Amino acid sequence: MTDERIRPAVAADVPEVKAVIDAAFRPYVARIGVVPAPMEADHAANVAAGSVFVAREPGGAAGAGRVTGLVVIEPREDHLWLDVVAVRPEAHGTGVGRLLLEFVDARARALGLPEIRLCTNAMMWENQRIYPKLGYEAVGRGVTGPYDRIHYRKRLG
Repeated sequence: MTDERIRPAVAADVPEVKAVIDAAFRPYVARIGVVPAPMEADHAANVAAGSVFVAREPGGAAGAGRVTGLVVIEPREDHLWLDVVAVRPEAHGTGVGRLLLEFVDARARALGLPEIRLCTNAMMWENQRIYPKLGYEAVGRGVTGPYDRIHYRKRLG
């Protein structure tokens, strides 16, 4: 599956990558009591590593429009690790998140990986409703530092 709105992030995208992640995760700071890990990531390093893919708002020339969402992914030996999904709050409900997750599915398949894995903070209840609807199953829970995380996987068939 390809969509002209999704492309690998480039160095010039780093400020927008940071802005999208900050906007998406800022509401959780008070709820979980710590800054979510994606807000503290080295965005420039992730972009340089080729791990960040951005979705741009539609319209205009290919690749034009501001970044409305993104994923940070990392191929591993037996799965694709989905480290971050972030969508600007004003773009919630527009299908950007689903588009990005469909891209992740397609990327894993293209790489010949049989499943996608991710984790989410246990205090991010919204995600616990969304991921199962998209084919993810909870497979465990663990605490890493200040983060109580639920681990999910999606087997690709």
